[in-house]
Amino acid sequence: MTSAADSPRRPRRPSWAGRNYTLLTAAAVVTNLGSQGALIAAAFAVLDAGGDGGDVGLVAAARTLPLVLFLLIGGAVADRLPRHRVMVAANALNCVSQAVFAALVVAGQAHLWQMMLLSALGGTGQAFFNPAAEGMLMSSVGGEQASRAFAMFRMAMQGAGLGGAALGGALVAVMGPGWVLAVDALAFAVAGALRSFLDVGHIPPREPGGGLLADLRDGWREFIGRPWLWTIVAQFSVVVAVVGAADAVYGPLVARDSLGGPGPWGLALGAFGAGTVGGALLMTRWKPRRLLLAGTLCVFPLAAPAAALAVPVPVGPLCAVMFVSGLAIEVFGVSWMTALHQEIPEDKLSRVSAYDWFGSIAMVPLATALAGPAEQALGRTTALWGCSTLVVVVTAAVLCMPDVRNLTRRTRPVAQGTPVPDLVKGSADAEGSVGRLG
Repeated sequence: MTSAADSPRRPRRPSWAGRNYTLLTAAAVVTNLGSQGALIAAAFAVLDAGGDGGDVGLVAAARTLPLVLFLLIGGAVADRLPRHRVMVAANALNCVSQAVFAALVVAGQAHLWQMMLLSALGGTGQAFFNPAAEGMLMSSVGGEQASRAFAMFRMAMQGAGLGGAALGGALVAVMGPGWVLAVDALAFAVAGALRSFLDVGHIPPREPGGGLLADLRDGWREFIGRPWLWTIVAQFSVVVAVVGAADAVYGPLVARDSLGGPGPWGLALGAFGAGTVGGALLMTRWKPRRLLLAGTLCVFPLAAPAAALAVPVPVGPLCAVMFVSGLAIEVFGVSWMTALHQEIPEDKLSRVSAYDWFGSIAMVPLATALAGPAEQALGRTTALWGCSTLVVVVTAAVLCMPDVRNLTRRTRPVAQGTPVPDLVKGSADAEGSVGRLG
């Protein structure tokens, strides 16, 4: 009879890959499989209904506007209520809105105002989901393996995005955009079911606060008290806006006019996804000491896709450019998450994350809504070159900030309730406090 000691041992998960981390990763994989294809499907649903580039931009802006409006409230709610319940409720709203969107498109009855309304409902769900999800993920890992855990999570998520984008582009071409939107609705339902099993028992009880406005003010103090934080968020308010306009509006138009339709554009987005997988894999091994310096230098390649679309280059070179930019931005993404994890107290993660998201996407509705008029006024090529130039200029400006260049990696997270640096002291004192909080 074989004893327990003699029986073969099953491979054990890494110590940082606990139950919550595993559920969060599985749910993110399912969601990204559907959502990446849905991005392509939504754009081509508008075009198939007789819309133009301006209409594509309006639908994209309709999704982003409520995301901007409700993000800060979503962050405060996620720090007050159990985060997994906020995530499940948001997934349910996304599921219903995408299901109705799909039904209208399949039936051939989708009008522009309906697509904008349903996109707005989806954006509202994301406004409550994003801060809760980021806070939940960061509270599920700890110690010196946090960076590797974030890299593995993002690698799984981006790998699913890679498959979702490539498959989504192909399915839009073969089956039409409505069925791809239906798959996205199903993905939200499955992901919400997985997230309902998350355990929040390890999170310390929240101290009674002074209400929602007091929570928002507290989150603002945490945000504005760290120069590296608000500087990079300001940078990404421009970067995300112009890259979003290029990808959501100009990319499908260039694909339709010069690349052969949704299939090649889906392939290009898939190449970007492959790059993000490669970047996440790199970050499981590479731990740059100066987190934000390494990450910010890797934002420069995000200027390349817009430039490639401006030429426009053939599908092969475009895919290569998208791959490199995906790899580079993933280096930034893991470095950024690691910096937030080590510098922000756990009880304020969702509120700070909300300010991060808010600042990063605040200009996206304006950029996507103006993409069509800008194309008409300046020409598509000039507009795309402008997007590329803005990425380079704002990223170079951020590198002038000492806190961005000097924040260093450490392994001990910030304790709950740790105050932000005192801004009344000189900039030298503020810079000296970076990396040593807690």
